[in-house]
Amino acid sequence: MAVDALDNDTQELFADISQELVCLGGDFKRTIEHGDSNKLRRYYPDTGPLRRELYPKHIEFFAAGKQYRQRVMMAANRIGKTEGVGLYEVVLHATGVYPDWWEGRVFQDGLNIWVAGDTSKTVREILQRKLLGRVGQFGTGLLPRNSIKRIAYGRGVSNMVDYIEVRHASGSTSQITLKSYEQGRKSFQGSEVDIILLDEEPAEGILSECLIRTMTTKGMVLMTFTPLLGLSAVVMRFLNSQREAGLEPDARPLALLINVTWDEVPHLDEETKAELLEQIPPNQRNARSKGVPQIGSGQIYPVNEDLVVVPPTRLARHWPRVYAMDVGWNVTAVLWGAINFETDTLYIYDEYYGSRDVPVVHADAIKKKGGGLLGVIDPSSLQSSQQDGRALIDLYRQQGLDLVPAKNTVEEGLFEVWTRFEQGRLLIMSHCTKTLHELRLYRRNEVGKVVKSDDHLMDCLRYLVSTGLGRCIPAQALKQPVPRSHLGWMGS
Repeated sequence: MAVDALDNDTQELFADISQELVCLGGDFKRTIEHGDSNKLRRYYPDTGPLRRELYPKHIEFFAAGKQYRQRVMMAANRIGKTEGVGLYEVVLHATGVYPDWWEGRVFQDGLNIWVAGDTSKTVREILQRKLLGRVGQFGTGLLPRNSIKRIAYGRGVSNMVDYIEVRHASGSTSQITLKSYEQGRKSFQGSEVDIILLDEEPAEGILSECLIRTMTTKGMVLMTFTPLLGLSAVVMRFLNSQREAGLEPDARPLALLINVTWDEVPHLDEETKAELLEQIPPNQRNARSKGVPQIGSGQIYPVNEDLVVVPPTRLARHWPRVYAMDVGWNVTAVLWGAINFETDTLYIYDEYYGSRDVPVVHADAIKKKGGGLLGVIDPSSLQSSQQDGRALIDLYRQQGLDLVPAKNTVEEGLFEVWTRFEQGRLLIMSHCTKTLHELRLYRRNEVGKVVKSDDHLMDCLRYLVSTGLGRCIPAQALKQPVPRSHLGWMGS
């Protein structure tokens, strides 16, 4: 569509742009940074109540563009992921004008960019409006009006823009094409693309096509969404990538996954969060306020995290401690707990998660964290290991760990744990992040069986409650030394 074929409002926009460029001597970067219509300047200022340093995860997401071709912000609603993260970065790359503080990837030439959402209606009413402004007021959105070179409308949806040509600081042109998932996988085939922003979770087939489109260009796929579809194939792809990378020293996941909750942004005050939470159905609250995948009826411990997660706190020196182990070649996991017998409340206060190493290595790490305590271990450790045919429990005992096999009555143990959660007698300290990760994913399949994946610390939790509490004794009563951190304040 040529400029002279556009409506009157859009023709006036281009006339204003041309005049502004003349007034500023053709300095494109200056027009972008200082033009009256520049909405970008509102984001990430140096000072003030919404200053950049108060959004560390947003800044981390941008900076990671230098290392990762795939980046995912799986986050709560209202934290600014669509406009303040996804579209903000798209506009910087499309124009080639970056703020002085930018540490992410930089492109030196015009780009082919796709911006996609779930339906044509949401693309038009959310993504298009945030980029351009309302129809008839184009140039009032994130794209500075001085940068807009051409706008082409699509067919079939009223006032739906097909693509936008954007002036790049190099003198070349970027093109931003708007797409929707409802157009189907085929509409994401065929082209080579530099950057793709997927706002809202796509089907796995569309994501795969997008990764292929950016392969030859060494481009980037950005995703910003709230995980309302639960543990979908797409969500599990990124969660498994994170988990598998955590099993290898210095390993890096294929995709960066960043989670942002309501409590991690300054623009939502406590009154606003309380009001929003009240309006959200209970089964969606974790997803919408914390960016935690909604599991639904299959979740084994459907707890309200606000009631069971506590900040790191000082433990009374006389509270008895114990730990529980789940052993295996791929993962060896340990949880430490302290019991306040006056209130019968169990505090989970430390964790260990190791992989693919011999017992002596795991035992050394456990002793440093509190191996002088008494412990219980996965009963499968009674079986012979591949090391000299000896039982794993004996190998750990030879390293100085005082261990007995835990009971492994699964359903009974699950019921005991759930009863403690429900009665407020089981609390997890917030720095036990791997434990909380497993708690959120721990679920049953369609036929009611416990899914044996991401469950090692959950097994430890069951062993602690079913057997470990019977071995709890005050640390001062032990003959072996116990780290001071396990006597009072517990710091990891």
